[in-house]
Amino acid sequence: MNTLRLALRMMMRDLRAGELHLLGLAIVIAVACLTSVGFLADRVGRGLDREANQLLGGDLLLRADHPWDDSYRSEAGRLGLRHTGTVLFTSMVSTGTAAQLAGVKVVGAGYPLRGHIRIATEPTRGDAIADHIPARGEVWLDERLQAALGVAVGDRVGLGRLEFRVGATVTFESDRGANFFSLLPRAIFNVEDLAESGLLIQGSRATWRLHVAGEPDAVAAFERWAKTRLGRGETLESIENARPEVRNALDQAQRFLRLAALLTVILAAVAIGISARRFMQRHLDACAVMRCLGARQTQVVSIVVGEFALFGLSAAALGALLGWAVQLGLARILVQIMNTPLPSPSFLPFAHGIAVGVVLLVGFVLPQLLRLGRVSTLRVLRREIVLVEGRSASAWAAGTLALLALVFWIAGDLRLGIQVAGGFVVALALYAVAAAGCLHLLGRVRGATSLGGNGWRYGIASLVRRTGASVIQIVALGVGMTALLLLTIVRADLLDDWRALTPPDAPNRFVINIQPDQREALSAAFLARGLEDPDIRPMIRGRLESINGKSVRPDDYENERTRRLAEREFNLSYGSRLPDGNVVVGGRWHGTDTAAQFSVERGLAETFSLKVGDHVRFNVAGRLVEAPITSIRDLKWDSMRVNFFFIASPGLLEGDPASLITSFRLSPGDQGFTTDLVRQFPNLSVIDIDAVIAQMRAMTDKLIVIVESVFAFAVLSGFLVLFSALQSTHDERDYELAMLRTLGARNAQLRRALVAEFVVLAGLACGLAGGGAATLGWILARYAFGMVYVPDLGPLMGAMLAGVFAVVTAGWLGTRNLLGRAPNESLRRLA
Repeated sequence: MNTLRLALRMMMRDLRAGELHLLGLAIVIAVACLTSVGFLADRVGRGLDREANQLLGGDLLLRADHPWDDSYRSEAGRLGLRHTGTVLFTSMVSTGTAAQLAGVKVVGAGYPLRGHIRIATEPTRGDAIADHIPARGEVWLDERLQAALGVAVGDRVGLGRLEFRVGATVTFESDRGANFFSLLPRAIFNVEDLAESGLLIQGSRATWRLHVAGEPDAVAAFERWAKTRLGRGETLESIENARPEVRNALDQAQRFLRLAALLTVILAAVAIGISARRFMQRHLDACAVMRCLGARQTQVVSIVVGEFALFGLSAAALGALLGWAVQLGLARILVQIMNTPLPSPSFLPFAHGIAVGVVLLVGFVLPQLLRLGRVSTLRVLRREIVLVEGRSASAWAAGTLALLALVFWIAGDLRLGIQVAGGFVVALALYAVAAAGCLHLLGRVRGATSLGGNGWRYGIASLVRRTGASVIQIVALGVGMTALLLLTIVRADLLDDWRALTPPDAPNRFVINIQPDQREALSAAFLARGLEDPDIRPMIRGRLESINGKSVRPDDYENERTRRLAEREFNLSYGSRLPDGNVVVGGRWHGTDTAAQFSVERGLAETFSLKVGDHVRFNVAGRLVEAPITSIRDLKWDSMRVNFFFIASPGLLEGDPASLITSFRLSPGDQGFTTDLVRQFPNLSVIDIDAVIAQMRAMTDKLIVIVESVFAFAVLSGFLVLFSALQSTHDERDYELAMLRTLGARNAQLRRALVAEFVVLAGLACGLAGGGAATLGWILARYAFGMVYVPDLGPLMGAMLAGVFAVVTAGWLGTRNLLGRAPNESLRRLA
């Protein structure tokens, strides 16, 4: 109790004296940043998952090629879950003068459980969220289907045996999806009309879907129950295994959010470490006096550790509360951006923030405090300001280990953790070596130049004299600037690259059902309209039977996606020309070589552990086709081009039944081309995917706004590191200036000396930071985010120069008051 009371008194005294302000600010901002990032990432992540569930029409989606047994609905009802059913199939929708193939969706009461449908009842009115499903005898058509049939709301169309009244125009479906069926013109009617319509008979190709939604625990219980009962042709989908284009966007956003949290914790660790070092230096005298008055080493350590336990926990709790308050304000903005309410914050990020604050204190403050207990009583008689920094190696090593543990914990991804942790460890080592080397070189040449007169030589001599402290300061400034450059210039480039994954000139129309004898005529029609000659590719259905003679069975694979791929039929193609956007990354493209061989997409090759030289066998319409893999291709599926997992050499599949497919981009002013094309080739199906592209871009833009908001917190930590680094040698600089003025140095000389110090520090730090940020940005883009990144040197150089100016200005403003202080006052304060 006595130790605790002394620790409390010492903390209050240090607070009044301002000794803990910088360190306290570092802890509060660090924990506030981490907690707000944690709260925001937690709420946004759960909110985005919930919003993404709208794309399933529920929290779970069960698909089957036959009607679902009533036991599934009964179990969902028993668990208190809402459920509804839909049926998907294709059918012709007709009027007296026209007919059009459409994707038909039959919906039950309560649909959709998540998300919404927007409809318009009159062309002159805006759309609105539908609060009901189509009434019996009523069908809703999308705009494309209405235009193709030449009908409006109130007209009648035929579907099967029934004639329906067009009740509304569908403008948006949150669960429409991005496959070819979903991209057909849409017709929606009530499930009560399905049996009477006669549209589905024995053997009809249709998909029966059961949507389930409710409380997470009940959904998880239903998922466990259903997985054990799924039969052939039945699958269960959640946001984790469905809609890969949505999952990819969410994963990309979460990687950016984790990157922001990682940078924040690294910057916080550096700021706390620098502040703790300064606190230790300023308390050596007090601890030496306590030793002289009879305090044992263990007592001194207990008092200072107790002081920081009280102060650190209080600062961490304040930071966590501040982070919670900040995310509340930011969440209001995000609700407007996301157009959906965010879930309530959980207390887990609060606990994480406190835990992170404690780990940072233990890793970066405790080693410095333990040094106070070993202070010699001779310190009372010999109060040297400059300390031997080599003894701090163990303290910084302990802090580094604590930091690495936090990095891997926060990353939640081994690859991202290794990249960020490894990158900064290597950067710290390289920065330290480069800084020490540059200071040594400056020490050798400082007397050989008259640039700036004696002031510059004094400034450089001061840096060289305290090499250890100068190296730490340069490394800290370099790390802070590296993070700031990553968070500004490089981050902007990465986000622009992410936004450009769906390029503006991406194809927005697919043409399917092209017959082989229509290829030349179709090309001529495109050229006559001034469009590019389309890349028309054959498409053949085939099931993967074996790899290197071993049969491919879904049960042999643990990964769910791999099992689903093993069950499905692949779209195969053949040809001699490498498709646009494809790059051979392994082996050799077959070209015009007619020898039997396949080229495989890299992602699928990794999924099935395929490599060049492996033999694969497909069942194509009952015929077994076997050939070796001779090349592996890299491609972007979100380019919206026609892409295939497997492409065969010429001649291997040419005799098999095939349909042709192509994609092209149509500008808004050429909408009549589609009508003319279908009129000339009535068998073609032209699929408009503008709506899907718009939905993907809207989600990407929304996620980028969220990421930008989270990165802003990490920027605060970056500035904190810069401030802490500049303040770390304030006392030593004050003492040196006082001594120089006592020895007759003029203020003009001292001003030049200070400017020289800050210019050298800033120049070295920002030069190292520029190279480090560009390198780390390339590594993160290439290996963490799967993007191609080329640093834009112009903005990077401008940012580095701005950084030099900012550091020099801040350093000068923070020390210029020392020149106006009487030398004896500084010496009394520091002696």
